[in-house]
Amino acid sequence: MPDPVPGRRAPVLAVCCLSVLLVSLDVTILNVALPSMQRSLNSSVSGLQWTLDAYTIALASLLTLAGATADRVGRRRVFQLGLVLFTGGSALCSLAPTTGWLVVFRMVQAVGGSMLTPVAMAILVNTFTAPRERARAIGVWGAVVGLSMAAGPVLGGVLVESAGWRSVFWLNVPIGLAALTLAALFVPESRAPVARRADPVGQLLVIALLGTLTYAIIEAPGEGWTAPPVLSCLIVAAGTLAAFVPYENRRAEPLIEPRLFRSAPFSGATATAVLAFGSLGGFLFANTLYLQRVVGLSALGAGLHLLPMAVLSLVCPPLSGRIVESRGPRIALLLAGAGIAASGVLAVAATRSAHPSDILLDVTYALFGLGFGFVNAPITYTAVSGMPRAQAGVAAAVAATSRQVGSSLGIAVIGSAVASGAWPSAWWIITGCGAAILALGTISTGRWATATAERVAARLKPSPPRATADTAG
Repeated sequence: MPDPVPGRRAPVLAVCCLSVLLVSLDVTILNVALPSMQRSLNSSVSGLQWTLDAYTIALASLLTLAGATADRVGRRRVFQLGLVLFTGGSALCSLAPTTGWLVVFRMVQAVGGSMLTPVAMAILVNTFTAPRERARAIGVWGAVVGLSMAAGPVLGGVLVESAGWRSVFWLNVPIGLAALTLAALFVPESRAPVARRADPVGQLLVIALLGTLTYAIIEAPGEGWTAPPVLSCLIVAAGTLAAFVPYENRRAEPLIEPRLFRSAPFSGATATAVLAFGSLGGFLFANTLYLQRVVGLSALGAGLHLLPMAVLSLVCPPLSGRIVESRGPRIALLLAGAGIAASGVLAVAATRSAHPSDILLDVTYALFGLGFGFVNAPITYTAVSGMPRAQAGVAAAVAATSRQVGSSLGIAVIGSAVASGAWPSAWWIITGCGAAILALGTISTGRWATATAERVAARLKPSPPRATADTAG
C-alpha cells in the first residue's frame, strides 16, 4: 500500500486513536456504573460479572480471527464494520431492559471491538512506514490508552450521577460515528501480501474453552463446584484444552502457534499478561463495589478515589518503555510485580473497616497504578523480542489475547470472592498475582530464558529456498 500523503496521516492517526479510546474507555467507565446497574436491573453479583466477562471473552476469542480476516479482505472494510457493530451495540446496551439482554448486547459490542484494536494497529503500521514516525504514532496511541484509564473512573462517575448508568453507553455513539466518518474519508484500504489461512476449528475450541471455564468460575460460588452445570463446564473446558494443543500442532498455520510457548520469555510474557490484567479486572470490579456498597460513596466519589491509580497508570508507561529500551524488561517487571503485590497487602489492611483511611486507600490505589503502569511495555517487548518477523505479529496477537483472557478470569475469580463476601480473599488473590509477576520477571529474563527464545526463533525461521538448476548456474 503506498503511503498516504502527509496531510492524510494525521486524520488516520486520529481515527485509530478514537477506536482505541472507544474500547479502552468502555472498560474503566463501566466499572463505576456497576452498582447503579445492579439496582436498576435487579441484578446479582454474577450478573454484573457476566456484563463484563461476556465482553472480554468474546473479545479475546475473536482478536486473532479479526486480524487475519482484515489482512485477507481489507483492513479498512473490517475496521468500518467493527465501528458499526461497536457503536450499534453501545446504543443497544443503553436500551437493555434486563441483565440478560445487556449481556447479549455487550457481546455485540465485543464482536465490533475485536475488529478495532488489532486492525487499527495494522493500519497505523502501514500508514507510518518511517521508524521514527511510527514510534511517535504508537506513542500517541499508547497515551490515549493511558488517558482512558485516567479519565474513565471520573467521567463514569459524572455521567452516572448526572444522567444514570445508561449514559456511559451513550458516550460511545458520537465517538463511534465520528470515527466512522473519518475512516470513510481518510483511511486507505490495505491488505497483507500473504494472508494467514482461517482456522475455524481452532477458533471454536478457544471460544468453548474460555466460555465454559468462565461460567464454572462465576457460577460455582452460588451453585457449588459439584453442581451438574458447573462440573459439566469444567469437564468440557479440560477436554477442549486437551484437544486444542495437538490439533494446533498439526496445522501448518495454526490459530495459536504452540511452539512459541517453548520460549521462556514468550511464555513469561503471556502468563504475566494474564496475571496483570486479571489483577486489573478484579481490582476495578472489587473496588468499585466496595467503595459504593460498603463505604457508601457515590459513583463520582468512587471514581475520584480511584484517580491515583488512573494517574499512575498514565504516567508510568512512558518511563517503563524507556527502562525496557535501555535496561531490558527485568527491572520494569520487578517494579510491576512489587507494586501490584504491595497494593493487595495494603488493601487487606485498608478495607477491614467500613470507614477506611482515605490516605491508606490513596496509597493502595497509587501502588496498583504504579505496578500496572510498568507492566505493559515489558509484556510487549518480551513477547516479540527475538522472534522472526513473520511470527512477530502472531506473538503480539497472542499477547493481546492473553490480556483479555486475564481480564475475564480476574473478574470471574475475584468477583466470585466478592459475591461470597470474602473481601480479604479478593485482595490476597491480587497479592498473589503480583508475587507471581515478580517471580516470572526474574525467571523469564535471564540467560537461560534468552537461550530458549533463540532456539525457538531458529526453529520458526523460514528455510531459504533451495537452489534449482536455473538459479544455481
